[in-house]
Amino acid sequence: MSIKNKPSPRLRRSPEESRSNILSAAESLLVEQGPQSLRLADVAKAAGVANATVLHHFGSIDAVQKALMERMIGDLVDAIMAIEVPADAPAAARAAGLKTLFDAFETRGAARLAAWLELTDETSRLTLVREAVQEVAQKKIANTGVPTEMAEELILLSVTLAVGVGLFGPSLSTLIGKPPERARELTLQMLLAYLQSLSA
Repeated sequence: MSIKNKPSPRLRRSPEESRSNILSAAESLLVEQGPQSLRLADVAKAAGVANATVLHHFGSIDAVQKALMERMIGDLVDAIMAIEVPADAPAAARAAGLKTLFDAFETRGAARLAAWLELTDETSRLTLVREAVQEVAQKKIANTGVPTEMAEELILLSVTLAVGVGLFGPSLSTLIGKPPERARELTLQMLLAYLQSLSA
């Protein structure tokens, strides 16, 4: 008499937990394989759910990509807002903020996802970007005496450079015979010198 294996019980998650599980799976795929891996079947398989479950919570794979980018931006803003800005060491705080920004776009695949969204004309839907820039500009940088408009332009410059370094920095550095991290080092030196000149 054969004994049939009982199917494992279905894991019941709240809608928030299900969305978070799907986004975490999508982020793992993004980091390991790049944005081209963010296909419906791949994300569903990585999350351990059916394709229909992903569609139920997000409506489309495009919406998964957008939600993932929004989550990554939110995490980045939280990390930057958590940096202390001591009055006696503003340079150290600036360096920590830029390091956090560049780390996000290099190590978590955010630069590749941002480029992917841009190429597929999805960035126009990322209203969270505007809100994130305003929050950091008004609550963090403006507290150091920098006018809000200038703070927003500093963020624009910093993010543009961080995305470029995240996408091409190591490859271009290696192509011209430099260490992979050289583009990042040069860019951070330039940004920190520029910020120093503003506060001088």
